[in-house]
Amino acid sequence: MLFRDYLVLIRGGGDLATGVTYRLHKAGFPVMVFELPRPLVVRRRVALATAVIEKEITVEGMRGLLVESIEEGVDLARQGEIPVLIKPKMASGNDKKHHQFFKILVDARMAKRNIDTHRDQAPFVIALGPGFTAGVDCHVVIETMRGHYLGRVLWEGKASPDSGTPGLIEGKGSERVIRSPADGIVRWNYDIGQWVREGTVIGSIGSKVMEASFDGLIRGLISPGTPVRSGLKIGDIDPRDDVAACFTISDKALSIGGGVLEAILSWLNRQQASVV
Repeated sequence: MLFRDYLVLIRGGGDLATGVTYRLHKAGFPVMVFELPRPLVVRRRVALATAVIEKEITVEGMRGLLVESIEEGVDLARQGEIPVLIKPKMASGNDKKHHQFFKILVDARMAKRNIDTHRDQAPFVIALGPGFTAGVDCHVVIETMRGHYLGRVLWEGKASPDSGTPGLIEGKGSERVIRSPADGIVRWNYDIGQWVREGTVIGSIGSKVMEASFDGLIRGLISPGTPVRSGLKIGDIDPRDDVAACFTISDKALSIGGGVLEAILSWLNRQQASVV
């Protein structure tokens, strides 16, 4: 492993975070993922967060395994596996236990705001998307909005603000998203990768049902049995007839991952130049 001594911590194991992990893993970085006890991930088949629910998951040949401690995770990461640890919070300022392990931290939770990320949490801190200011909250911000600037590395300033609307795919935008019609427990009648017709009842929460708004493939569904609140994004329908796209990392995730990899290599080059 080329960058064995530069363990990367990814906070979040969703589909975009998994694209970042994939790029770094393939480039030779050991990577560990921190996740919530009950992930709200929609694209489960391409998200390392699914390891929390299913104990392990393989995404395009990259295997994520649920672990119980940082120490166990460090060993696995250096063996080429991706350890996933249930760890909602970082160590406090008085508890530096985490900091001895990680050289690089990436906040990939896509919360659209800064929950608790600080520049002093690792020697190099990267954040994805809106809610962060490079040089203030973190060292670098990566642009996550689709378009000309997707994946660009920002050493100062902020990423584009959250538009609140999904990108268009074959003319379909917000209607692609399935949102919870009520608070409650999710039940599904279909699974990821299946084709549904407009009006098909895909699932339910209590007495409220969720119907497909157009003909398409189910690209993502939150884990069945998950407690959700009204209005939460819990599913995704794709108008394209490409089943493989439901089970492979997206172009957006890989582009963002490329930006993270560029940022890390630029930082390492600067570190080397300062020593010479």
